[in-house]
Amino acid sequence: MTFRAYLLEDIDGRSRGRFVDFDERQLDPGDVLVEVRASSINYKDALAATGTGRIVRRLPCIGGIDLAGVVLESSDERFRAGDMVLACGGEIGVSHHGGYAERARLPADWLIPMPAAMSCHEAMAIGTAGFTAALAIERMEHEGLTPGKGPVIVSGASGGVGSTAIEMLAQRGYRVVALTSKEDSDDFLRRLGACEILQRSALDLKNIKPLGKATYAGAIDNLGGEVLAWMLSMMQPQGVVASIGLAAGMHLATTVAPFILRGVALLGIDSVGCAHEVRQAIWQRLAGELRPRQVIDSARIIPFDALPAAFDDFIAGRVRGRTVVRIGEL
Repeated sequence: MTFRAYLLEDIDGRSRGRFVDFDERQLDPGDVLVEVRASSINYKDALAATGTGRIVRRLPCIGGIDLAGVVLESSDERFRAGDMVLACGGEIGVSHHGGYAERARLPADWLIPMPAAMSCHEAMAIGTAGFTAALAIERMEHEGLTPGKGPVIVSGASGGVGSTAIEMLAQRGYRVVALTSKEDSDDFLRRLGACEILQRSALDLKNIKPLGKATYAGAIDNLGGEVLAWMLSMMQPQGVVASIGLAAGMHLATTVAPFILRGVALLGIDSVGCAHEVRQAIWQRLAGELRPRQVIDSARIIPFDALPAAFDDFIAGRVRGRTVVRIGEL
């Protein structure tokens, strides 16, 4: 059987995508065959599809690191035909054919049963971005962060991870400061629960002190580079910083001062390789007390045909919130 897929290929040394008719027999090995109904676009997907970043480890490869759909066939007793499932992270869309296709075959260990009362649309409106934000919050609270300790700042605030993190933190009672480069995002960020909006242009990132004013109890950083260095300098004693992304650079020029003089903890958030039981527990929380209703309700839905034209806006930083790709029935 053939089906439609968005295949990433090596063209002149860079990954490029195109729609193809793909044969089911060409899918990678796995225990479960899924009819994909929805996927999403993450910054990582845009990097892979445009060849801007070295994301894909094997070409050709069907893109899309997220997917949600219904089981068609399963050789694993944990899943049966008709079960609703989701998957995000791992090797999907990187070195294993991913979610930008009408069908996917995956190892059973990569799949999560769809939480009760969650639809394919809701799961993909959350996706890897929301999962990563929730994982960061869980790690930070494990390290002692509570709403009573002070404000939490979130960089890349209007993006997928940032916007979801803001809503989740606000729901849990935190005072959230949104750090953004988009001057037209104030209303959107305040609806999510941000108490304060800080423009990135207002920061003096060329003259970061080893220790600045002790302002924030926590931080979620999606950018890396100078912004992460500035955040570390601004943390309160025993502050907690979650490092998630590298949109502004991989290099980190800082000092040991925040760590040895204020006891700041820097947490690396790995949403790709976290344990399966952790992944399942986080998704249950996302279906419950961490459900980001505003993010879900405001998510943009695009048809599968519109996928190629959507990536450039992500690379240029023009996207606000989450984007769901409708592949089948939602």
